[in-house]
Amino acid sequence: MKKTDLEKNKALKLMGKLNAAIPPDRYAGAVPARDRREQRRLDQAAGLVSFPMKLRQPLITALQARAQAEGVSTNELVNTLLANALKDSVLSD
Repeated sequence: MKKTDLEKNKALKLMGKLNAAIPPDRYAGAVPARDRREQRRLDQAAGLVSFPMKLRQPLITALQARAQAEGVSTNELVNTLLANALKDSVLSD
């Protein structure tokens, strides 16, 4: 390898380490983020399953506004709304 290629590889390696590092605690009240494996393990223990879907932006905005108004997370609100809708549809059949 040429010297320039070696230096380029060292720079890429350094940038990868910097991007993977935890950001400094310069933000007031910043909570260190969990790594993805730990978060996935906690979600599985709580019985949560990832269910990605695509929604239109006006619906997302309305869901976020309602969740903020009720003081709950968007995930909790969607879970409650879906559970109620399914319960109502099962009872009406």
